[in-house]
Amino acid sequence: MPYRTVPAKLARVWTVTLICGAAGVGKSSVAAALARRYGTPLGEVDDVVTALRAMTTAEQQPLLHYWDTHPQVKAWPPEKVAELHLSVADAVEPGLSAVIADHVSAGARVVLEGDYLLPELATGYAGGAVRAVVIDEPDEDQIVANYRAREPGYGEQRNRARVSAMIGAQLAGRAVRCGIAVVPARPWTDLLDRVDNALRGLGSGGPSRTT
Repeated sequence: MPYRTVPAKLARVWTVTLICGAAGVGKSSVAAALARRYGTPLGEVDDVVTALRAMTTAEQQPLLHYWDTHPQVKAWPPEKVAELHLSVADAVEPGLSAVIADHVSAGARVVLEGDYLLPELATGYAGGAVRAVVIDEPDEDQIVANYRAREPGYGEQRNRARVSAMIGAQLAGRAVRCGIAVVPARPWTDLLDRVDNALRGLGSGGPSRTT
């Protein structure tokens, strides 16, 4: 897809951009392209979670270490795995909120993306200093195809795709409840522009599901 710089008259007026969504829906590619378009750094929230795990123990933060301390998770049904993922996202929300607030306070613009970003993190800032979208791909088969293209050596990953679809549905519901735009992942050809427009509140009549 063509990536271009935004003209000065359309320059972004907010500070922090959050690209939310489940794994395997294309949010990393869009976030990287959006950061180039906006001329801002790109931050990977998963790196923050990795750092938090390295600096804590299972006794201090049991949810953060649950995957390692409970190997039976691999045999759980997708619904239970999705629930655990969202519980971890809720657990790290205070830390991510502090990172976002620091960027807002310093006026340091950034695009953040990652599997543990929640749409609620964009709420409560005066003047819309933080804006977010949730990229939504409800089609499990499409997520399977996305994983196959991205990680050809790992097989079909059907259960992983099912978990992603369930997490995505939960994120979309949470986004709608707090007035954050939900942007369909397809068609990919204009996803960047649709995400950009949703962040600006253009063409969708406000924060809601957009097409």
